[in-house]
Amino acid sequence: MWVFSTDKPGSPTYPGGARTEIKINGEVYVPAGTSGAFIIQIFGAKPERQATTLMLHVYDGNLTFYHRLQSVLAHDVYDRWLRLNVVHDVGARNVTVFVDGAEKLRSSSHGAPHAEHYFKFGVYKQSHHNPSHRMESRWRNVRVFTKP
Repeated sequence: MWVFSTDKPGSPTYPGGARTEIKINGEVYVPAGTSGAFIIQIFGAKPERQATTLMLHVYDGNLTFYHRLQSVLAHDVYDRWLRLNVVHDVGARNVTVFVDGAEKLRSSSHGAPHAEHYFKFGVYKQSHHNPSHRMESRWRNVRVFTKP
């Protein structure tokens, strides 16, 4: 998947930027040069606060929590397959992120238990910190796990 910073949003009424996505999970590969893009999110939060429960961005080869450059979950993510596992416990209102098998983030969920939540993987342009012209992520070994 890829997107260019000059691409238009999918809908003229949607304020978000250019995007390509699928709603799945798996391993991710981010080619060198991709910066200013998010590669996964959990959509669904308290609307009065924000739209998402989680967003993971890539800036200059670092995987970050939202666009907070100081919240680096993994360094040097370019040009390698990264095993990414995200656990969203809606009832407990928390999100845990594992990168290559190691826990890297545990955060409170911004969503309410009754809110609609879903995972979105792909690449979305973010306007923070000078996005690259071309942004790309690749996915493989896609799986979805649910509680029985």
